[in-house]
Amino acid sequence: MVVLNKIYTRTGDGGDTALGNGARVAKHSGRVAAYGTVDEANATVGLARLHAEGDLDARLAAIQNDMFDLGADLCRPDMEKDADAEYPPLRMTDAQTERLEREIDGMNAALEPLRSFVLPGGSALAAHLHLCRTVVRRAERLTLELAAVEHVNPAAVRYLNRLSDWFFVAARVANDDGRADVLWVPGANR
Repeated sequence: MVVLNKIYTRTGDGGDTALGNGARVAKHSGRVAAYGTVDEANATVGLARLHAEGDLDARLAAIQNDMFDLGADLCRPDMEKDADAEYPPLRMTDAQTERLEREIDGMNAALEPLRSFVLPGGSALAAHLHLCRTVVRRAERLTLELAAVEHVNPAAVRYLNRLSDWFFVAARVANDDGRADVLWVPGANR
């Protein structure tokens, strides 16, 4: 269990921060940008939860926990040294992505097929879920950018990709199972 007795340490005042393996890197490094954006996305999920109830709120809570797992994974490079670590690093697993896929399939079953692109909006919950989706997409892009130069757990990338899909489908559910979706009308304001 993590114990945080002191919130500020002053160790980052020079513009660097510690990764999960103790290495220090610039706060603007690709790895920090990736897991920092996952943290930002998690905060948007907290906003969405203000409007969610019941099973959907419980699923969002599970996603928030997964996103902390994801941040822990991304802040810990050197996967090849995992077996030698004093404390085994927390890594994302395909089971977490598979759970998202089952939930997407379950939610999508009640929805009518789309005949147009959906504009972000509708209900307050749907609007917040679309915000979650877009921030997760940015986290995915930053994680893929990181993966081009450093090793990243492939399960983490798959989870991010599926998570944005999850938010899209959940936003449609929040819009009265898609009946209240705001649809794009190409060229409507020319």
